[in-house]
Amino acid sequence: MAPSRPKITLFTMFRLGLFQMGLGLLSLLTLGVLNQVMISELRIPGVLAAGAIAMYQFVAPARIWFGQMSDSRPIRGHHRTGYVWIGMTLQAICLFLAVQVVWQLGASVETAGWAAPTYGWVGLLALMFGCYGLCISASSTPFTALLVDISDEDNRSKLVGIVWAMLMVGIVVGAIVGEVMLSGMTPDTLQAGINRLFILFPLAVIGLTVIATAGVEKKYSRYALRSTAADREEQITLGRSLRILTASRQTGIFFGFLLMMTISLFLQQPVLEPYAREVFQMTIGESAGLNKYWGYGILAGMALSGFWIVPQLGKKRSAQLGCFLTAICFGLVLLSGITQTQGLLKLAVLLFGLSSGILTNSAVSLMLDLTAAETAGTFVGAWGLAQAMAQASATLLGGALLDIGRSVFTQTYPAFALVFGLEAVGMLVAMGLLARVNVQEFQTTSQKAIAAVLEQELE
Repeated sequence: MAPSRPKITLFTMFRLGLFQMGLGLLSLLTLGVLNQVMISELRIPGVLAAGAIAMYQFVAPARIWFGQMSDSRPIRGHHRTGYVWIGMTLQAICLFLAVQVVWQLGASVETAGWAAPTYGWVGLLALMFGCYGLCISASSTPFTALLVDISDEDNRSKLVGIVWAMLMVGIVVGAIVGEVMLSGMTPDTLQAGINRLFILFPLAVIGLTVIATAGVEKKYSRYALRSTAADREEQITLGRSLRILTASRQTGIFFGFLLMMTISLFLQQPVLEPYAREVFQMTIGESAGLNKYWGYGILAGMALSGFWIVPQLGKKRSAQLGCFLTAICFGLVLLSGITQTQGLLKLAVLLFGLSSGILTNSAVSLMLDLTAAETAGTFVGAWGLAQAMAQASATLLGGALLDIGRSVFTQTYPAFALVFGLEAVGMLVAMGLLARVNVQEFQTTSQKAIAAVLEQELE
């Protein structure tokens, strides 16, 4: 029998958070820099730019395979660490190669127009982001499993909270550093400056990953002590997720709410920075720097929600409040464009982060309440995979809506206003769906319905 393991220390929890901090830095490169370079600088249609970037989210089902791989095939005696290190290194390589493809795509548009070679570069860019997504799955899924392996029920929530907060810290730090590094760039220095950013950030993230995880699995992992009978999240397929999430009337309503909420939150993902560039004439550094305000807001929102709002209002009413406040924030984003007020845009992004933090915290807490303990892991796993696909769809749809707006309207502002306006409407629809969720009915009917789905699969 394997010897018992020591309890994970607070210092190690923060050290592990460096991995998530690195993921935050890398997400800024793709969704804070590359999206606006393609849409605003190189004039790539939004649906193609957003669609290529969204490929890294569309390959999320691959995490099932990587999770099973890390369970059954250890690397040099470790189930998780090797996958985390290899996956992160390949992420860095894929990101640098992706940005080189972006430059070739821009050159092809300029010289050949939208001919076959240009669409070939678009396809290659989508392939690169698909590979990038596979590398994310290869590192982040084993990392999440590592968090489970090294923690116990009494300290797992603290570990997850710290690690998740460090993701936000990474986004804030990346936005600040990126704004400084990109400041003063001209069209002539754009390519060199972006290339430098896509070399330094990934190298720093590889270093953070090694510091975060070195020796942790060997010292703290309880993997060998635990049963493998548990229904792990990695075993949840997309088809199985949809059957579970629509198993009863109440699971269907709540899934509809989660789907509408996710899409409405992330439609702006590919268009916010181009909005700042084209409507407010911000520099690339300034528009990428908007992410720091969002990061500040979401950290404050999570804290406010957890310690004050949810205890006062309850989880369902807090989630409804989050939907309503988020809709108002999109209204402020629209108003800032009408008045051409950069300060109001920054305030709107800050409040959007605050509202998102309240909404995310309360909605996830409500989700954990809305099922019995016996099926909680199954339901959460199903939601995790479905949410990743919804976020990918939202990224693609946001770019497509921007293109539709550009084709319908002759001016720039209304094209962007179409996206933000629909997000506000979507949040109000999500709020209405949540009002139809009945906690008692959910808990009494959903466990039986989900169990029936799982039994059917076993037959």
